Amino acid sequence: MNKTAIITGGARGIGRAAAIKLAEDAENIVIIYRSNDEAAAATCEEIRAAGAEAKAVKLDVADFDAVKVAMEELKKEFGQIDVLVNCAGITKDGLLAMMKESGFDEVIGVNLKGTYNMIRHCTPYFMKQRKGSIINVTSVSGIIGNAGQTNYSASKAGVIGLTKAVAKELVSRGIRCNAVAPGFIETEMTAGIDENNEMINAIPMKRMGKPEEVAELISFLASDKAAYITGEIIRVDGGIAI
Repeated sequence: MNKTAIITGGARGIGRAAAIKLAEDAENIVIIYRSNDEAAAATCEEIRAAGAEAKAVKLDVADFDAVKVAMEELKKEFGQIDVLVNCAGITKDGLLAMMKESGFDEVIGVNLKGTYNMIRHCTPYFMKQRKGSIINVTSVSGIIGNAGQTNYSASKAGVIGLTKAVAKELVSRGIRCNAVAPGFIETEMTAGIDENNEMINAIPMKRMGKPEEVAELISFLASDKAAYITGEIIRVDGGIAI
């Protein structure tokens, strides 16, 4: 049966790079995206060029019921779900003293609850198959914290705890759950940071990473090469969190 991988936040950035990389190993790639139809279509074309079938699903991962319906439909269409990559994420940065409640709730809703929603509604299929690989994209901000990002840091720290708990719960069913923790990566989220920024200078490697460098690790964790790895949080950060 064809291998199917689902990537949330798959239209752009790290999610896009992961989707294209996973097209080397899976016959069916499903990208979940929230708003950018043009980017989603372009990513699907690149996935097809890499040799896999591509499908784009417009979905708010923070919506529990909508995610449930979408996963049911994908299971019916493809027969099974083998890999889940939770890459969807947003930022609404600001100092804590001035942060609006809505800004905190929305970031937690997408980054943390969205990750839970996807895992929750894929888990029954993984359990029936007695196999599956879950890769969550967290952040070094969830490990070391980042001033001006209390909401984002909290959400990504939550993903780390979620990853470890899920790994322990599901390991007996042949399901692995790991996380990658990127640092500063060249995406739209970091587009305003120039190479002379003090944050870049704080990176031992003195540069931002590329989405493809994160995608390589995601691909490894999704594969049978990582069959004895679960519950790990692996940094891809040029050494900033050493």
